[in-house]
Amino acid sequence: MDRGKDSTLVLHLVRAAAADRGLETPPVTFVDHGAHFPETTAFVRRWADEWDLELHVARFEDLAGHDPGTELPVEELSDRVRTELERVGHEGDTLVVDADSLAGNHLLKTVAFNDLLRAEGFDAALTGVRSDESDARADESVRSPRGDDHTPEHVRVHPILDFSEADVWAALWGVVVPETVPAFPAGTVPSAAADLPADLTPADLPVSPKYWEGYRSLGTAAGSARSADEPAWLQSLGDGGERAGRSQEKEDLMSHLRDLGYM
Repeated sequence: MDRGKDSTLVLHLVRAAAADRGLETPPVTFVDHGAHFPETTAFVRRWADEWDLELHVARFEDLAGHDPGTELPVEELSDRVRTELERVGHEGDTLVVDADSLAGNHLLKTVAFNDLLRAEGFDAALTGVRSDESDARADESVRSPRGDDHTPEHVRVHPILDFSEADVWAALWGVVVPETVPAFPAGTVPSAAADLPADLTPADLPVSPKYWEGYRSLGTAAGSARSADEPAWLQSLGDGGERAGRSQEKEDLMSHLRDLGYM
């Protein structure tokens, strides 16, 4: 479980499939890199409780307690951190805690996630990756075996790989929200909170609140920006600008990040 529309849709599909087969919903994970919007973290916690999910939080403990932007002398970091910094080709005598940088993204997200997979013994991970999000994901496959000296053996499964941004929003408003909130009028695509029935607010819906504010893609609080004034689903979907509001340093490094095991 991440924090956005894609992972919410995948989670709904998994919950439905499990229910149809009389199975428990598999555990879900949230990668906490320490730089999320407060609303994002609250959204994850709220729906984990609402849906009675077994929530696992992946966090890179070697850097726990250091706020984003903190500059740390490399020589004072743990041997493990220094080894991972060598893997990513980090240069310089200091490390800035920044989940949007190459080194920060690798440590705070990829290594944290791999640590959780290893600790829990998970042999598969379902994600909300879509092939149209970036060129680095264009050649991904629905089933992607992973495992090397640094990554535990597992299979990543991408159920909505071929969905477009518009497809995801159509599924959320057409299926996920009505099936989750009985009071929500089926077939409604709200243009504002005022369109909701009087007894409903955006907080009652499984749609991350930042999307109502005009964000189309959610990353770090510092590295994400609103794309427009209107809610995400009303914007010019398919224009290639979904991740334009994300830190471009990270987007430019996406191929390298994926080589290191990033989603």
